[in-house]
Amino acid sequence: MASWVLSECGLKPLPHIFPRPRTGINPSKARFLHSKKSITDLKLPSVKCSGDFSRDRNWGLKVSAPLRVAPLEGEDEEERINGVNGIGNNKGVEEEEGSEFDPGAPPPFKLADIRAAIPKHCWVKDPWKSMSYVVRDVVVVFGLAAAAAYLNNWVVWPLYWAAQGTMFWALFVLGHDCGHGSFSNDHKLNSVVGHLLHSSILVPYHGWRISHRTHHQNHGHVENDESWHPLSEKIYRTLDSATRFLRFKIPFPLLAYPFYLWSRSPGKTGSHFDPNSDLFVPSERKDVITSTVCWTAMAALLVGLSFVMGPMQLLKLYGVPYWIFVMWLDLVTYLHHHGHEDKLPWYRGKVGVT
Repeated sequence: MASWVLSECGLKPLPHIFPRPRTGINPSKARFLHSKKSITDLKLPSVKCSGDFSRDRNWGLKVSAPLRVAPLEGEDEEERINGVNGIGNNKGVEEEEGSEFDPGAPPPFKLADIRAAIPKHCWVKDPWKSMSYVVRDVVVVFGLAAAAAYLNNWVVWPLYWAAQGTMFWALFVLGHDCGHGSFSNDHKLNSVVGHLLHSSILVPYHGWRISHRTHHQNHGHVENDESWHPLSEKIYRTLDSATRFLRFKIPFPLLAYPFYLWSRSPGKTGSHFDPNSDLFVPSERKDVITSTVCWTAMAALLVGLSFVMGPMQLLKLYGVPYWIFVMWLDLVTYLHHHGHEDKLPWYRGKVGVT
């Protein structure tokens, strides 16, 4: 497992995790590689010193084999007991081959170890620095749009779509940090910035924020997880052929996000726009309504712009980059939530744990 945590603040090693010490080894049974001699057979040659006190003492060690003790019978088996690469004290799980990575094994460190390895200043939230990222990305978005509209060349448009779609994804990530509260310690600032950013790319801020929180609290749970969770066979069999095709055949899953916002995942009901959805508790209704109103205002603005500049120009400036952003979001999210195919990750192996 990796023993370093990477962040923009620097690198710091995780604390070393040492294997559990073994007990019960009988020294009289130890043997040396490439030698039939026991410890008692080793000879210590005489070393003469100028001092009188040590004249007849033996200080050297004469051996005819490396100082390496061969494993006792049964130790090879014990070293394969789980942990990652032989480290840990998890009974009943065995590594497949030697030091191969076992995705079904818990890591040899805990979340607290990762947190302790991150420098303290990285935990300090700087709203001015956060806002500088917002200003930078918004300037880039408008700059790209202005350049593409000015050049209006079919050689330029595909390059613009790729770049602007990526920048829409950057706006989403900033809003994502507002939703997690990592943008700043000011709840109102997080809410205002999150609404402006997410509404601009047609994401209902509070509706998504709340469902995303549910996702983190129930990650990988077949029933309680909110997105990208494994479907049970019972739910899979209830899907019509069109839903199966669109959900599991590339590239259609890369276009799923807007439809997920409207109708959630298969087997679930409600919507991110509906304050009465079972996604939300009654105390969250006002937040959901606020976000839905902001989303509606952005949709109305886009409709108005289509009359001003024409629907084709709006499609080139906003529509295509929007779908590039959706593809970025679905692809990255998919990769975040799917891993080794041979074994389930260790945190998904405990049935019923939420």
